[in-house]
Amino acid sequence: MTESMDAASGGAVSSGAVSGGAASGEADEVPVPGESLADRVRAIFGDVPGPQLPSHADVALWRHATVDDIDAMHHAQRAADLVDHPSWTTPREDIADSFDLPEIDPQRDMVVGLGDDGAVIALGTTLRHPDSSERVKVYMTGAVHPDWRRRGIGAALAKWQHARALEHLVSIDTTLPGEIDMYAGAGSGAVVIAERYGLQTARWFTSMVRDMSIEIPELEVRDGFEFVAYSAERAEEARLARNDAFRDHWGSLPSQPERWMQFVGGPFIRPDLSTLAIADGRIVAFCLASVNEEDWVTLGASNSYIDLIGVVRDHRGKGLAPRVIARTLAAIRAAGLEKAVLDVDTDSPTGANALYERLGFEATEREQALTREF
Repeated sequence: MTESMDAASGGAVSSGAVSGGAASGEADEVPVPGESLADRVRAIFGDVPGPQLPSHADVALWRHATVDDIDAMHHAQRAADLVDHPSWTTPREDIADSFDLPEIDPQRDMVVGLGDDGAVIALGTTLRHPDSSERVKVYMTGAVHPDWRRRGIGAALAKWQHARALEHLVSIDTTLPGEIDMYAGAGSGAVVIAERYGLQTARWFTSMVRDMSIEIPELEVRDGFEFVAYSAERAEEARLARNDAFRDHWGSLPSQPERWMQFVGGPFIRPDLSTLAIADGRIVAFCLASVNEEDWVTLGASNSYIDLIGVVRDHRGKGLAPRVIARTLAAIRAAGLEKAVLDVDTDSPTGANALYERLGFEATEREQALTREF
């Protein structure tokens, strides 16, 4: 998503109960100063024995995922994406990269459900964000193939995910806040399941699309700033700029080097379409864009996805955001692409959604960010 949450967000499956326990939709208790996160979680759910693999009569086999499942997982995820958010789909590379992340143990954090023919019909991941300096965040993501929905498979998967999420929370020795997060299409069945288990909508995100036939605003050049294409040698500097720019954004934690390099060093990033604003030799604003040709079919037009837009905090209010976006839009048009796509937090403290509308973007799909804090 454009306002990055550092975790997969599309088609997320919501939370379920602790393995063998009842769901709770009651309001969370007010944390007692000095009380450990594990004690706060146990005060609500009791013992957290860890998850049992899901069980469902229509699923022939549940097991933990392996690298041999990547293609089958991608097939199921893509089928779900085409229904849940047609403007973008999950690249196979994102699923493959998940097996290489140090914060994910596939034999504990990833499960797949198989049909009688051995095809993956459901998949789920529970991920604890590697940065726990401010709070402990656990994300639940997953999908059920559209042909297998409305049978309770998602609820069975969610039960496992939630139990594993609780296990993550109680495994770390801290008094910091903890939370479980998931993202789901507005009004979807995943939202219903999440709310049943105490997650509440904390934010709305909107996908926006711009037709590149629309004129791009010409903005005056600001003295003291240079606007250039992204280049690989600036990768670490760009990561630090991203972390500064997003420090006060809802749900954002610092991007870690390994995950960042998977993004900027991946096959989809387009340096020629991406823009950096430089002042005194330092990155002060950025607009990073990628191209995944699989999305062209779903959107019905060639397009570039704008992954990240940000301005470091000591350079806000100088009109840099519209300028890095305008340069990227000009590059997208020059590349012959028909659309530009991004996602935005509708309550962004920077007023980003209004800016994007002024630059010609129109809202399409909506997604809910649901969370439960401990």
